Amino acid sequence: MKKTTLFLNALFLTIAIQAQTFTGTGGAISDNLDTTYFLLNISTLNPPFLNNAYGLEEACINITHIKDNDLDIYLESPGGTRVELTTDNGGTGDNYITICFRQDATTLITNGTAPFNGSYRPEQKLSLLNNGLNGNGIWKLRVYDDDNNTGNNTGSVVNWRLKFSNSPATAIQVDSSYLPIVVINTNNQTIVDEPKITCDMGIIYNGVGVKNYLTNPHNNYKGKIAIEFRGSSSQGFPKKSYGFETRDALGNKNDTVILGMPNEHDWILSASYTDKTHLRNVLSYKLYNDFGRYAARTRFCELVINGKYMGVYVLMEKIKRDANRVNIAKLGTWENAGDSLTGGYIIKIDKTTGNSLVGWTSPFAPAVSSSGQTIKYQYDYPDPDSITPQQKTYIQQYVDSFETALSGPNFADTAIGYVKYCKVNTFIDYFILNEISSNIDGYRISTFLYKDKYSKGGKLAIGPPWDFDIAWLNANYCGSPSYSNWAYKFGNVCPNDGWQIPFWWDRFMTDPNFTSKLKCRWLALRSTVLDTGYINNYLDSMATLLAVPMTRNFSAWPILGTYVWPNPTPYPATYQAEIDRMKSWIRNRLNWMDANLPGTCLTASIASNNLLETTYAVFPNPSKGVFDIAASNNASFDWELYTIYGEKIHSLGDQNVKTQTQVDLSNKPNGVYFLKTNSKGITKAHKIIKAD
Repeated sequence: MKKTTLFLNALFLTIAIQAQTFTGTGGAISDNLDTTYFLLNISTLNPPFLNNAYGLEEACINITHIKDNDLDIYLESPGGTRVELTTDNGGTGDNYITICFRQDATTLITNGTAPFNGSYRPEQKLSLLNNGLNGNGIWKLRVYDDDNNTGNNTGSVVNWRLKFSNSPATAIQVDSSYLPIVVINTNNQTIVDEPKITCDMGIIYNGVGVKNYLTNPHNNYKGKIAIEFRGSSSQGFPKKSYGFETRDALGNKNDTVILGMPNEHDWILSASYTDKTHLRNVLSYKLYNDFGRYAARTRFCELVINGKYMGVYVLMEKIKRDANRVNIAKLGTWENAGDSLTGGYIIKIDKTTGNSLVGWTSPFAPAVSSSGQTIKYQYDYPDPDSITPQQKTYIQQYVDSFETALSGPNFADTAIGYVKYCKVNTFIDYFILNEISSNIDGYRISTFLYKDKYSKGGKLAIGPPWDFDIAWLNANYCGSPSYSNWAYKFGNVCPNDGWQIPFWWDRFMTDPNFTSKLKCRWLALRSTVLDTGYINNYLDSMATLLAVPMTRNFSAWPILGTYVWPNPTPYPATYQAEIDRMKSWIRNRLNWMDANLPGTCLTASIASNNLLETTYAVFPNPSKGVFDIAASNNASFDWELYTIYGEKIHSLGDQNVKTQTQVDLSNKPNGVYFLKTNSKGITKAHKIIKAD
């Protein structure tokens, strides 16, 4: 009797895991920018829950259509998970003749030709559907015709079918990694654009150079989060970016230290889908920090959601006002007069959501406005719901004063021109970062500015930098692939684009004071953090760190060697080839800027006149603040002190130095300064360094 029972159980199990095929009916495909849904009701799937042991193996379609590249075709499960099968492929060719989408197929659908026939890998992984959810219910084949010419290109779905088996499309798994592992459990909820859903998150991180195992305790973070999709155009990519807040057990926002980054509750998991190096934002923010300015901190990680491997992500800070990020004064709703009203503010120039503008439109046209384009400012801090009418009026009038001065006839006057209203050096560093990366979105989108209280300096500053996914040779339009165009001249290449660049940059570049400081800063940075070897070494070190994780990432998202908007051609077939191409472009870009950046650096011309002259001695150097100057022949001389930007900060004339004199930089920030000496018409210079 026992043997009979075991036999019957084995027979039942064998029947249960046999392949099951379900066929759906078809019909006409709606034309002219419309979507048609074809439904398949499955109720007898056994076992019902789809996973790596039993799940969807293939999805087959039979479609007649006279222009395949008009079709965007998706498959959606009863639980709402949607997978992109094919979008805009096949050119003007006809028909999908009973093709089957399989994760193990040799040919990616984007590399196929119409009429399609046989087996192809879909544009997105079928394994995303084998996510532990119930496969019984309504399956949807979503067919969208994106041709807007009614009646020109018609077609129909003949039929379609789904095959489930014990050889399902298998998800990529991560068991261990030298990167932190972020684990999210949505508790059977679906992440959407809005609103955020509350769920659980843990982070496994055992330290630098120590392997992290998925089975390890959640030792870096363990608690509640509220999460949603984030991004604008990036939400159209299959690999999603997420914004999340750390929260306490009661659902309140909870400032938390994550992976060594300072306390906050607002965080981002960036997918970097279109940036196949995953390094463009990371490199940009690192270099800006190397400039001595704040940019968002970043940490690489691997992400697992509901047990499914999602790939390599960049966990990063959001731009926020606090002492560890944008360090400006907090502005309360009661601060509406006097010095309190003057700061702090964060505003941005960015795309607006729909037709809403939570800010104001500049009265000054952008550099190119042939189609009536305008510059729109948005409130970021205080946010639109908190900023008071008085505060709105103040910050708008201040920016208007800056733009009025910059556009006026005396714009270059250091007393009454634009310098009165802005921190020029921040604009110089921001210019350099956007230009070395040839950021096609630079200056016109995701451009932040901030202002502190008058008692704390109070001038308008630009930054921090944001969103460099399509910089550094990663766009195929408006001249971006070239290393020999100025990014601030975007409007000359794409005058009809709706989002243009403020007139400021063209105006700055006509001011010799600005270009002189720019050239000085460029020369100083090129000898340090913008040295080609320095950047190459950093990229190589990151490529080594990411080599193994990227193998998993591109197994989950097989896009190497293929076009992802807006990648320029050619499309490197390996991760290392992506890195090498980026390095080559950066070398060419830096060399081109060396030869073409305008301006004459005073300190550079001084330094070229025998920087090692021994007539004068400056000591100690480096110093914590006090430098002694001595002349070997007791000659009288004049001296002047300049910042690295070429700004004169101190001078003393006709000193008869018999022993020595002192320069006191105790109240100045650490860094490099230039000391110019002049005796009997002979100019010499010393580079001096203040360091605590």
